[in-house]
Amino acid sequence: MTQILMPKATAVWLVDNTSLTFDQIADFCGLHPLEVKGIADGEVARDIRGADPIANGQLSRDELDRAEKNDKYRMVAQKSRHAELLKPVKKAPRYTPVSRRQDRPDAIAWFIRNHPEVPDSQIARLLGTTKATIDQVRNRQHWNSANIKPVDPVTLGLATQLELDAVVRKAAEKRAKEAARRGEVEPDGPTLRPASETGVAEDEAHEEPTYADEFEGDED
Repeated sequence: MTQILMPKATAVWLVDNTSLTFDQIADFCGLHPLEVKGIADGEVARDIRGADPIANGQLSRDELDRAEKNDKYRMVAQKSRHAELLKPVKKAPRYTPVSRRQDRPDAIAWFIRNHPEVPDSQIARLLGTTKATIDQVRNRQHWNSANIKPVDPVTLGLATQLELDAVVRKAAEKRAKEAARRGEVEPDGPTLRPASETGVAEDEAHEEPTYADEFEGDED
């Protein structure tokens, strides 16, 4: 049997506008007869506006007339012309042009170096890659590790600046919440500040080499 869209709203309309029995309405809408009785008594779906099943293509006038003349008849629903429009659309995996796919390891390396707080799942979704590839880049087991250099995914054309900012901001806020839960204080707050404000650019020359700097060592 075809599933009815907005079953309670349809039942409200049928109760108000037809002489169908509670059993007939319940059978058509996929509800319990007592629930339909509650609608008729004003105890159920009090604030729901009725939906005409004939107008939205779920029921024909002939089918309704036949049911009103015979209380033993059970109406057969039609497939609504709106059903496809109301069906949830599954989001397709992010597509990356073939010409850009070779740049993804560079973008992954950029995240590992500059934003280690961003989870692999978010990186994979943004860049259209896999967690396995991210692990290979992080552990320097990627087949092209010697040539991988950290490059901003926006510069590579793999993401927009708005998408990148949203991912970084979400990760930073989550990290701040976790720190607050542990009683720690995040010096930069829930969001990251530009290097020009934090003085990172001036202090980089005095910092000890980190794992992220290994990507630059491949140039020698």
